[in-house]
Amino acid sequence: MKQPFSPGAQRTYRHVVQPADFARFPSGQVHPVYSTFALTRDAEWACRLFVLEMKEEEEEGIGTFVEVRHVSPALEGQEVLFTATLEEVKGNAVIGSFVAKVGDRVIAEGRTGQKILLRTKINALFASLQ
Repeated sequence: MKQPFSPGAQRTYRHVVQPADFARFPSGQVHPVYSTFALTRDAEWACRLFVLEMKEEEEEGIGTFVEVRHVSPALEGQEVLFTATLEEVKGNAVIGSFVAKVGDRVIAEGRTGQKILLRTKINALFASLQ
């Protein structure tokens, strides 16, 4: 595992809200806005951008937690800017925080965690669960 970053390093990710991002459950579509679960997916991706530069070829990241406070909606066609900040690297654990905005308006903030493990270890874990 490489450690090219210091705490406070940042990465950004932009996402334009599409109908596929709307909240849909077995009962149907809820609202035509960026769903909390789509936002969570994209927040995890924004923080994963650090992992992509930290992992070695034989390694992979695996999520350990996501915390999201979704405080404002984003409408179809609006661009959401995620700013991910590296909070901490402790051993093989990578902790990041994020803020998601539409313009100057914060729509969400939170934290994510991933561990960087050997692919063989991850594959062995998955195999043991079958």
